[in-house]
Amino acid sequence: MIWFKAGLFLLIGLGSALLLLLETATLRAGLLLGVAIWAFCRAYYFAFYVIEHYVDPGYRFSGLISFFRHLLRKRS
Repeated sequence: MIWFKAGLFLLIGLGSALLLLLETATLRAGLLLGVAIWAFCRAYYFAFYVIEHYVDPGYRFSGLISFFRHLLRKRS
């Protein structure tokens, strides 16, 4: 099921990107879409890899809300 879920995410992303580019078929729109996708991928990597492996390796969190709760408790 996890592979199916990954495939659905890929289809949703490709489909929405294709529809957006078909609606505004300009080089500028394509470049901005590419930069936005790249930036979100880097933010996702930071949230779920860098924080867990470098910021606080001993804490395993189940998502961003869990991590923000951990930060708030740590500061108190």
